[in-house]
Amino acid sequence: MAQVLPAPDRFELSLEVVIVGAGAAGLIAALTAHEAGREVLVLERDVEPAGSTALSAGLIPAAGTMLQKAAGIEDSAALFEQDIQAKAKGENDPALVNLMAGNAAGVIDWLAGTHGLPFSLVDDFDYPGHSQRRMHGLPTRAGRELIDALRSRCEALGIDIVCEALVDTLYRDGNRIAGIGLTRPDGQREQMGCKALILACNGYGGNRDLVRTYMPEIDSAVWFGHDGNKGDAVLWGQSLGARTRHLGAYQGHGNVAHPHGILITWAVITEGGFQVNTSGARFWDESQGYSEAARAVLSQPDGVAFAVFDARIAGIARQFADFRAAEAQGAVISAQTPQELAIRLGLPEDSLSRELDLIQPGVRDRFGRRFPAQPLSAPFCAVKVTGALFHTQGGLVVDSAGRVCGKDGATFENLYAAGGAACGVSGAGDAGYLSGNGLLSAAVLGRIAGLNASG
Repeated sequence: MAQVLPAPDRFELSLEVVIVGAGAAGLIAALTAHEAGREVLVLERDVEPAGSTALSAGLIPAAGTMLQKAAGIEDSAALFEQDIQAKAKGENDPALVNLMAGNAAGVIDWLAGTHGLPFSLVDDFDYPGHSQRRMHGLPTRAGRELIDALRSRCEALGIDIVCEALVDTLYRDGNRIAGIGLTRPDGQREQMGCKALILACNGYGGNRDLVRTYMPEIDSAVWFGHDGNKGDAVLWGQSLGARTRHLGAYQGHGNVAHPHGILITWAVITEGGFQVNTSGARFWDESQGYSEAARAVLSQPDGVAFAVFDARIAGIARQFADFRAAEAQGAVISAQTPQELAIRLGLPEDSLSRELDLIQPGVRDRFGRRFPAQPLSAPFCAVKVTGALFHTQGGLVVDSAGRVCGKDGATFENLYAAGGAACGVSGAGDAGYLSGNGLLSAAVLGRIAGLNASG
């Protein structure tokens, strides 16, 4: 249980920088602090680093990177800011958006140039809400590869990552954190002091009580995040008197293969696909985004839908390891005609044909969506999907240095938050989530926290 206690008289062991959580935020913070010459220890509750990052596509949005310039893409932090705020309808703190958008490119260039991570641009389809192609990912387009690459760099540099170390206690000394307490699998307790503490333990999607309290509309969704996201950072923050913001914000996804539990990339929709319910009828404007899709799909009979696309789009989606896994498990159904596909899906025989006939490329349809110029053609494909909760986007309020802010207006002297532990830039609910916002916060705030915790 996350708790805050008064600091003991002394600690047997004391370190310069302690990081709670070995996801992308924690490992980027560790690489940064180590680069500054600090003694770093990363504590991870699981048997190996993974976190929400490993469950994602591992894509980080950034504007003005070397990769974009090499590809002839003209982008800027200012345009990125506009896109973030437009998606969230201006609900974000402008200073935080400026911080995120202005520092993302530097993080990507640093990870690629200094640490050799082989990033490349997703350049064959557009993500909703992004004015330019600015998604950067590793070859498999899988978060597991990103975590493994960051972990390998930490290990190569001699950064200590201790797994199966559940941090459950913060020791407070006035306006600073004196140290932490942790529990090992055998019940053994350990205490250690620290000069700086970085909370990179993500959000609270795995805490059903907090989900019911702050986002009841998504409580029935499949939990597709990391089970270790128990909300420790928020609970510690509340005990400390820290400020929180947008605790009802989250990233959902309405395109998770059911019952396989495999993420189906939203590229199958943005490239011209659509969703139908169990009656074979479309029910919303899919171009709004995949986070909003979770509630839209869950509101349909049985809480399921079918994502319909074609073989051309499947070829684009196949760059993602998850999509290839879905195909291998038989989640992707194909047929030569819409009628045959409907029969195979258990839908009314002519339902998909009717929906296809209603689509006029370039013309806004009855839901307000404008489809791309290239219509779907045989062979047709579909996946049965449901809505899921991926991770929360609200959290502790931090300043431009990544320090946690108190309700009294002061900041905690040596306490930092990054990634899902901190409030992100996705507005107050689910509709403000712009693709990649989760890893944007992890990468940028992880880097900033690592830099300032080393000061």
